[in-house]
Amino acid sequence: MKQGDNTLKTYIIIMFVRIPRTLAAVLAGCALSFSGAMLQSVLNNSLASPNVIGVNSGAGLFAVLIAAFFPASLHFTTVAAFTGAILAVFLVYFIAQKTGASRMTIVLSGVAVSSFIGAITDTILTLKPDTVFARTTFLIGGFSGITMEKISFAGLFIVLAFFIALIISYDMNILALGDESAKSLGLNIVRVRFMCLILAAVLAGCAVSFAGQIGFIGLIVPHVSRFLVGYDNRILLPVSALLGSIFSLICDLLARVLFAPFEIPVGIIMSFLGGPFFIYLLIKGKRGQLYD
Repeated sequence: MKQGDNTLKTYIIIMFVRIPRTLAAVLAGCALSFSGAMLQSVLNNSLASPNVIGVNSGAGLFAVLIAAFFPASLHFTTVAAFTGAILAVFLVYFIAQKTGASRMTIVLSGVAVSSFIGAITDTILTLKPDTVFARTTFLIGGFSGITMEKISFAGLFIVLAFFIALIISYDMNILALGDESAKSLGLNIVRVRFMCLILAAVLAGCAVSFAGQIGFIGLIVPHVSRFLVGYDNRILLPVSALLGSIFSLICDLLARVLFAPFEIPVGIIMSFLGGPFFIYLLIKGKRGQLYD
């Protein structure tokens, strides 16, 4: 009987804890890395990533709004998150356009918007402390307590956005040549850039809806992928998705075992790695330029 109980416990742990958590890490890593690679390519900016230009913050704000004011509608969290992500990315792009749209301006606009949105999110969570969110885990990012119900809807959108992005990856290559060159080749740059920004926002928003505001994975992984396979988005995007999933799983493993029996949010591990990498990009002297 004891053997049977142990088998049942093992089955429950694997089916309802380990598998959902692993899938969440794979999906979040894939989505955020893919989103970061698209943003860097479309904005022609090596410092662009979902957390740096405010996409994660926008998604997080709308997810918190749903939890705080419409707790009976938590099944709309994914839709709310990528709606917030879309609004954030276009707000940043609008500000950058009004102030010159230089590569560094986009990053600085993102930092400002992210900071402002973060202040709103903190205010809501302070005034509504009973919000049905694991506050610390959500703001930092993590995969503890993930269920299949939480990731199934978001996972569907991630897979759909993934394949659409692959279809237009050749157009992204043309867009990366610069607006003038892309126009001369007959590319509708407004439509392609719009689609790419929407897809990047959807991917990041879906990941934030179940994993919280995980940072820097969308910054680190695309650079590593670009170093390995070059700049062709037809190859770069799927490689970024694969490496992002692996990186996310490794960080989640480290978060569980480094301080065992205590577990820290995976977002802390990613910040430890991503912060120095971001500083390295600044010191390197590229000033936000993606292509030499």
